[in-house]
Amino acid sequence: MSTLESTAAPSYAVAVPRPHLVSRALLVRFVSIVGSSLGFYLPLSVVPLVARDAGSASSAGFATVALLLATVSCELVTPRLVSLVGYRTALAVGLLLLGAPSIVLVFAASTPAILVVSVLRGAGFAVCATAGGAVTASLIPAERRGEGLALVGIVGGVPGMLALPAGVWVALRWGYAPVFVLTTVATLLALVSVPGLPSRLSSSPTGDVEEIGVLAGLRSVAIRRPATIFATSTAAIGVLVTFVPLAVTAASAWVAAAALLAQPAASTASRWLAGRIGDRRGQACLLAPGLVLAIAGMLGVALTHSPAAVIGGAFVFGLGFGILQNATLCLMFTRAPEGSEGVVSAIWNASYDLGMAAGALGGGLIVVHVGYAVTFVLAALVMLPALVGVRRT
Repeated sequence: MSTLESTAAPSYAVAVPRPHLVSRALLVRFVSIVGSSLGFYLPLSVVPLVARDAGSASSAGFATVALLLATVSCELVTPRLVSLVGYRTALAVGLLLLGAPSIVLVFAASTPAILVVSVLRGAGFAVCATAGGAVTASLIPAERRGEGLALVGIVGGVPGMLALPAGVWVALRWGYAPVFVLTTVATLLALVSVPGLPSRLSSSPTGDVEEIGVLAGLRSVAIRRPATIFATSTAAIGVLVTFVPLAVTAASAWVAAAALLAQPAASTASRWLAGRIGDRRGQACLLAPGLVLAIAGMLGVALTHSPAAVIGGAFVFGLGFGILQNATLCLMFTRAPEGSEGVVSAIWNASYDLGMAAGALGGGLIVVHVGYAVTFVLAALVMLPALVGVRRT
């Protein structure tokens, strides 16, 4: 055999290019993401102030409860709405409900008006989050879903992180009316982007998401288990954001502000990192590290006498929470049947809101008996059973 014959032909590995992450349609979707984020967060801390001035401190609480209950209720029925009218129409309705009612509070700030506006805004945000989340997932290549959802989290999270304190600052400087005008304008301007989005998803051309249904999604272990794991961490964040400002009142005011800034900043950064790692190594491997970081961070926050521990704990908790945000949502989208993007979005968002509400409510019931430090420790312990779910996941 000649040397030429015995020499094997060289083989070359063909590199398969990764699909582009940001498409024109996704850029268009960013507009409505920013609009709904501004529309939700700008008046979020201002409406309770208006309610307090119009009635009492309890009125402020009722406004928040009305917003939350409307949000959760509508999140669970939005897939049905989408199946009837399509994503574009549903998202347009959501933006209208989120933005337009705010202008009413410029002219009428009575307690009944505040409650009605809160209900309408909660319904609008639910539709924006659920229908919009399903559209977003369809616009991201499956191979880069984790990274794409992390990018979307940044696009929506940064405006929200800035809008929340900005709304209070504007209200204290110029009054409540400018906040509600800005909310209405910013949200309604996002409507110009809606015609550029798909009305029906390619994976479900007829919009048959109701065949899967929210109840069927909740019965699916593959969807329910990541949602439950995520809900335990949202209960903890409900405790953190509610009671950290109260727990450190004896210290300088900057401690609570720094802690509440450190948490979302860390979450935003870790979501991006988790997205990149999860796309390459799988999302399930991120659940345990996310939970461990969240538990450790909450235990740090429990050291309320130490400003460094509170701020550092909030930062570490934020790292874990951001990882869990991205990993659980990606897992649910990956494991759900095609055409069920709306159902997955509804269940995940409901887990977020219900978990936060349960944490705030449960913490409020026990904190008067055990104190703030023990309440933070219990919030950490609530997440421990989720580690069992991680092993099964």
